[in-house]
Amino acid sequence: MSRLELRHVRKAFGGLDVLGDISLSVGAGEFVSILGPSGAGKSTLFQLLTGAEHGEGEMLFDGMPLDDHGRHFAFMPQRDALMPWRRILDNTTLGLEVQGVKRKAARARVAPLFAEFGLAGFERHFPAQLSGGMRQRAALLRTVVQERDMLLLDEPFGALDALTRAAMQRWLEQMWRHHRWTALLITHDVREAVFLSDRIYVLSARPARVLREIRVPLPRPRDPSAAQQAGAVEAEILDILLNPQPSKGHDHD
Repeated sequence: MSRLELRHVRKAFGGLDVLGDISLSVGAGEFVSILGPSGAGKSTLFQLLTGAEHGEGEMLFDGMPLDDHGRHFAFMPQRDALMPWRRILDNTTLGLEVQGVKRKAARARVAPLFAEFGLAGFERHFPAQLSGGMRQRAALLRTVVQERDMLLLDEPFGALDALTRAAMQRWLEQMWRHHRWTALLITHDVREAVFLSDRIYVLSARPARVLREIRVPLPRPRDPSAAQQAGAVEAEILDILLNPQPSKGHDHD
């Protein structure tokens, strides 16, 4: 059974159709990406999942209608959204505190993860004292420590320089293999989607519809030895985006 399933989801703002007809699924422990051009409504889809907006169609979680959005999802936005006046330790506990966890208990839950996230020794630093990559690690730590059923990642590395972004992608892939989080990533970066994902849904321009579902056949861990095979998948996706033809699905061999 899929953890998350969307069936014919649509969304319009006024007279503007943003999501035309979106059907997709994410299995337990699976890393799935939604890839499409800018302005295609990818972030609108996350707004529907988090309950910030309402649309048409069905959204199911573990086979049941999705009604308690906050219980299922931990959301990481495009920017790290760290509060500049709070130290990193207190930034990473913020999601827990919002849930009602006492500060002392929240700190006790977060503290053991600082070393794993490459942040040991920076607990008392302020966000401005950290590099962009370290800030994103802190933001992801704040997200995953909430122990929700599923991670929603909205272009989490989009604001980073190319080298830092590549390093963060490798780090996230390693962390995902270790923890086997169920994750749904929004991105417009084809290479990022191929490197991180088990499956990719390629969306059309607005109003968005699924052009193709592609299963990524690369072995894990993802490493440079698979570059040629990865390049073939990237080329296919680029062709889909540049020459959109709707399709029910496709597995790349």
